[in-house]
Amino acid sequence: MKFERINPITGAVASSAQAMQASDIPAIAEKAAAAFPIWAATGPNARRAILMKAAAALESKADAFVEAMMAEIGATKGWALFNLGLAVSIVREAAALTTQISGEVIPSDKPGCLSMALREPVGVILGIAPWNAPIILGVRSIAVPLACGNAVILKASENCPRTHEIIVEAFAEAGFPEGVVNVVTNAPADAAEVVGALIDAPAVKRINFTGSTAVGRIIAKRAAQHLKPCLLELGGKAPLIVLEDADLDEAVKAAAFGAFMNQGQICMSTERIIVVEAVADAFAAKFAAKAKSLATGDPREGTTPLGAVVDRKTVDHVNSLINDATAKGATVLSGGTADSVLMPATVVDGVTSAMNLYRDESFGPIVAMIRAKDEADAIRLANDSDYGLSASVFTKDTARGLGVARQIKSGICHVNGPTVHDEAQMPFGGVGASGYGRFGGKAGIDSFTELRWITIETQPGHFPI
Repeated sequence: MKFERINPITGAVASSAQAMQASDIPAIAEKAAAAFPIWAATGPNARRAILMKAAAALESKADAFVEAMMAEIGATKGWALFNLGLAVSIVREAAALTTQISGEVIPSDKPGCLSMALREPVGVILGIAPWNAPIILGVRSIAVPLACGNAVILKASENCPRTHEIIVEAFAEAGFPEGVVNVVTNAPADAAEVVGALIDAPAVKRINFTGSTAVGRIIAKRAAQHLKPCLLELGGKAPLIVLEDADLDEAVKAAAFGAFMNQGQICMSTERIIVVEAVADAFAAKFAAKAKSLATGDPREGTTPLGAVVDRKTVDHVNSLINDATAKGATVLSGGTADSVLMPATVVDGVTSAMNLYRDESFGPIVAMIRAKDEADAIRLANDSDYGLSASVFTKDTARGLGVARQIKSGICHVNGPTVHDEAQMPFGGVGASGYGRFGGKAGIDSFTELRWITIETQPGHFPI
């Protein structure tokens, strides 16, 4: 049985994929579990070689990825190729980690006792990836787990099943043993049951999930029933603080990129621009002009920086945020409500805590401007959120910027850079409603290995009984 993904722009069928059921999951999990010992026993340089082949295979599928992402989620060619470039980097970084999965010898008080801390692969890791940055996040959910010697199951997004299937095809071409890399596709109506079956499967030992906070809570509760650890990278409401001594032109460039790249559909997207009152009017004028220059168009034509949002639900949500804010006294400086998935870059000034736009994640091409009295007030406003993924602060005084960054409650903060910034080797993750755990680099090793204490006695034992 198949299900179809509809192109959000044309309404035509973008792709079709197997509509797996919960009843299909036990066999897939057992297949992965059977393959795990073979892969776990594979040496680090052999793992590295296969991962490097996977990176090359991903690169070779650039045209297929662009076509799939345009059709399934309305992405621009630029966003698709950016996704692919970072995803390839993630795989190569994972390949480099295979010989970094080290332990240590810990001094023991017991004579003749050699005491070691060893990191070992866990078993089968379930990766659940979203649609918004599908190659990056699909690859991220499986690359380091594989480098650590685990078998993986990638639960593809219902919004981009073909894009996620191409990832698994590339890994298959690289030469992973049969059953080490698996993919699950399902119709939207079956998502809850399929994910539940995956979490419940005894062979699945850990879960990493990237997606909404609401779904993350459900997954964490389900996993907790089995005492299975989760790595959760969830929603965001990233603040960008502009202090009175900031370079406004640099702040405008970074804010526009952070707010409107991929139509604002990034977990790190700049959702709140918090500007100190002394420079608020000057910044607002420059930023509104920049936003107005960012045209939206059909991504298939490739002539505009902004493409389509993923569905009509996003349009309705963003429109409701605009209407609520303006009804409560905010001013639209650029863009406004839309009647299609080709939405304009929208800037709303004078946003206050009484408005839904102040707290609710928009996940669309809209950003709130909030005016602060001074630095202390800007920090207070930045921290007035349940979320805590990414943040940034603009000031010409880098020491001051570091001081502000240390006071913001977020997993990531950039001084004089955009809130949207990702590199394969960095510890990526959030706090609060943005989740817990870290992807990326050596931090990922901790997420996808078991730390064990093993001792060897080298002298006769002496015991009190």
